[in-house]
Amino acid sequence: MPASVGAPRQMLRRLREVMAEHVSAQARLDKIVVLIASNIVAEVCSLYLRRRDGSLELMATEGLNAVAVHNTHLKPGEGLVGLIAEQAEPKQFADAQHHPAFSFRPETGEEIYHSFVGVPVLRGGDTIGVLTVQNRIKRQYSDEEVEALQTTAMVLAEMIASGGFLADEVTTETRRSTNETFKGKPISETVALGHIVLHEPRVVVTRLIAEDADLERQRLLVAIEELTGSIDAMMERGDLARAGEHRDVLEAFRMFAHDHGWRRRLDEALATGLTAEAAVQRVRNDTRARMMRMPDPRFRDRLHDIDDLSNRLLRLLSGDTQTAAMGNLPEDSIVIARTMGPAELLDYDRHRLRGLVLEEGGANSHVAIVARALGIAAITQCKGPLDVVEPGDAAILDAEGGELHLRPTQELISAYSDKVRFRARRQAQYAALRDVPAVTLDDERVGLNINAGLLYDMPHLAESGADGIGLFRTELQFMISPTFPRLDQQTQLYQSIIDAAGDKPVVFRSLDVGGDKDVRYFRIGAEENPALGWRAIRMALDRPALFRTQIRALLRATNGRELNIMLPMIADVWEFKQARALIDREVALLEKHGWPQPSRLLIGVMIEVPALLWQLDSILPLVDFASVGSNDLLQFLFAADRGNVRVADRFDPLSPSALRALRQVARGAEKHGVPLTLCGEMAGKTLEAMALIGLGYRSLSMAPASIGPVKAMIRSLDANNLQQRLDELLEGHAASLREDLKSFADTSGVQL
Repeated sequence: MPASVGAPRQMLRRLREVMAEHVSAQARLDKIVVLIASNIVAEVCSLYLRRRDGSLELMATEGLNAVAVHNTHLKPGEGLVGLIAEQAEPKQFADAQHHPAFSFRPETGEEIYHSFVGVPVLRGGDTIGVLTVQNRIKRQYSDEEVEALQTTAMVLAEMIASGGFLADEVTTETRRSTNETFKGKPISETVALGHIVLHEPRVVVTRLIAEDADLERQRLLVAIEELTGSIDAMMERGDLARAGEHRDVLEAFRMFAHDHGWRRRLDEALATGLTAEAAVQRVRNDTRARMMRMPDPRFRDRLHDIDDLSNRLLRLLSGDTQTAAMGNLPEDSIVIARTMGPAELLDYDRHRLRGLVLEEGGANSHVAIVARALGIAAITQCKGPLDVVEPGDAAILDAEGGELHLRPTQELISAYSDKVRFRARRQAQYAALRDVPAVTLDDERVGLNINAGLLYDMPHLAESGADGIGLFRTELQFMISPTFPRLDQQTQLYQSIIDAAGDKPVVFRSLDVGGDKDVRYFRIGAEENPALGWRAIRMALDRPALFRTQIRALLRATNGRELNIMLPMIADVWEFKQARALIDREVALLEKHGWPQPSRLLIGVMIEVPALLWQLDSILPLVDFASVGSNDLLQFLFAADRGNVRVADRFDPLSPSALRALRQVARGAEKHGVPLTLCGEMAGKTLEAMALIGLGYRSLSMAPASIGPVKAMIRSLDANNLQQRLDELLEGHAASLREDLKSFADTSGVQL
């Protein structure tokens, strides 16, 4: 007998009565499963909850043998219950016993039951339990019955989260007072000592079941209007209105707030009898559970935005609009959160914010881009600290090593304090070198440039004393924009970059998306090997209108000044010729319409595909300059994905094979008189940069923070002696020259 359409509301009303009774936690659970069974007209209702070890324990049942309660434990992924917990979605089976995942437990007595339906008990997108019902007859449960179970499971999850509902060993973790260390992935590499601030402690929804459905709907509408209004106001706030690319991030955030699908799901949750707060929580849980299991990074980025919106909406509904960002922050705040949207990070006082720790999110997510622009220590994919941290805990965030130390020992604090003081002294030394040229002891001049990609990066040009921007990644504007940037938007950004650079050169890399650089509005499709797929110049030549729009914007932005354009991912000479023809076509169009032309237009090639190593004599005479993209060139050379932790460090860039390939490029550029720069991680590491100079490189491009250390190394180096020694070493067959180069630096007094 299927449940009626009003089943969820009826069940919720009766559930509220049960929760109001003054009985033990177990007695309350026992009454709840009886209530659900009678409402669904099921012979069995069981509740399983996840324990610390990941197993699922039978906590209460109506219909199964009572002796099985607390004695039946399912390992992660075991049985139909484990399957539901793992996939975090409802499942039903007309004949459960014949399903391959069925796990028979004799103590339960469930062998006489055939039909089965189970729903996950979700909290924050994580499965904390499974709620099931069973019947002897083989039957299909209706959508209304499944919906009633899902709504009830959501209410149970909130009751568990509010505390005092179940035993501590199931619902909470014991707080610790000892030092603990957690690993994460660096976002920006620096060190911060400070105290923990919890980012927006979760609003505990205590009023779950609606008394007046119309009133709840009105409350939700008012809160959504207030939410969208606050986002609009944030967009117009003075500093953010001028924030360049960050404004594009916030535009995407505002788009999600107006998403009709999100609002429709909220309305459907209200219809089941939930309060406005509970409806927001229900939709957030369901969305997280679905998107957390999607491999596509586009969905994960959207998940973070929805989390941000949900948190803000819950605070508006609860009347508690004070966030950690709005309160009195400690002078040395290290903010820790499961996830965070870019708008939320920009809410914090930048003078008090020292660090950011995220449990979720990619190193190239929207919030990561903002964190790097703010220059704070930050790591992501740091699992576990939220389970044990308390606000105000002392912490050390080592974003260089990707480590968070909670409640550090005095010895650890002393060690890191010394490290911070040492870094400060070194930085002062580097700052003193800002206006000093990078010249070796034997008078070889080395150009030092910075890599950039945001308007916020431009102050680093003067601060670091760099000679120019050797690589401006134009794709970042496309990655953080919700739609393809219009011609005028691109022109405005490029003009701002050129203006900020003044008389220093800027090398703009044409659009390099695809591979690990996802752009949501490009339909690239799934690729088995995306790094080797449809990306960069390949996409540009196949979609010439996109490429020409960017070239037109760059040409207009120069307004009579020099323009340097670098073409990425060139694998064959014909690709360069075809791209050059498209650029020449735009130049002719510019002249035809009387637009100011660049005073000088230089077109270069990025050497990052190994195939070009055997075409240097063909392509170098055609280009005005060349840049080596060492990151991609070496990963392709070794067939080792630099994003795969199992193989990324398997091959050393200071191995003879890698250095011989790099030397081949340097000699080819010298032969044809082509200016050559190397931009990539190698350029910013002192030992690797030293090796590059020994190979003949006289221009490097790196992160701004690396300029000082590399310049200090150069000014203590005799390039001719190094070149002779390196040529000798490259005649050998060592697996790596790293130790030999360190030995050379030690004996020669080179500052590494």
